[in-house]
Amino acid sequence: MKIYQRANYTDMSHQVANIIAAQVILKPNCVLGLATGSTPIGAYKELIHSAQIGDISFAQVSSINLDEYVGLSPAHNQSYRYFMESNLFDHINIRREFTNVPNGLADDLDTECKRYNQLIEDIGGIDLQLLGMGHNGHVGFNEPNSHFTLGTNHVTLAKSTIEANARFFDDDLSKVPTAAITMGIKNIMQSKTILVAVSGEDKADIVYKAFCGPVTPQVPSSILPMHPNVILVGDNSALHKLIQAGELVCD
Repeated sequence: MKIYQRANYTDMSHQVANIIAAQVILKPNCVLGLATGSTPIGAYKELIHSAQIGDISFAQVSSINLDEYVGLSPAHNQSYRYFMESNLFDHINIRREFTNVPNGLADDLDTECKRYNQLIEDIGGIDLQLLGMGHNGHVGFNEPNSHFTLGTNHVTLAKSTIEANARFFDDDLSKVPTAAITMGIKNIMQSKTILVAVSGEDKADIVYKAFCGPVTPQVPSSILPMHPNVILVGDNSALHKLIQAGELVCD
């Protein structure tokens, strides 16, 4: 495992963007697993800048997103398809037909999950999977559970996740979707590289539990250190408890 400690959110975002850009440069037709939420926005802005000045090209890249809310159309301003369009895809030269997000409006959610699993297999797997980390240790929408999930599945969101996401819905809990489609832990762990981005003091406890605690489905992200090629990038606030525990840091 590699850990990069950076001073603040801006520096963390720069490091994350550099790692993703290196993947694209080394393998122009790579498959990127992408995440939503506030954490990756800074990295996406950096990637947009690099693409617009010609340092990298996304022309051959395919993307597969982690998750999507059940019940939101792609045009809804809080859907994850909308998020990706407005925060990345609209500003780079990626081909839309090469971008993939679960269909939150699917009539049969089980069939949609099977379709998404097959898509990941058909595309050859994920070269680099970007992840954030929820306050309860969820990755994607894989919430604390009695077991680690395998393939793409549809889930009921934990109360803490709904409360955390309310800020995107005018702080109105009644507007927040209560279910989502998400890649499973198996999907994530089969990625060739996993890149975890964390920022803020409020993530310090869960980062410590995930990377220093026991492996347990009650903390879904605790399985990530078992991956042979996981990279953790965080700011000082998010990583300070992990560093105090004696974990090594890369320059």
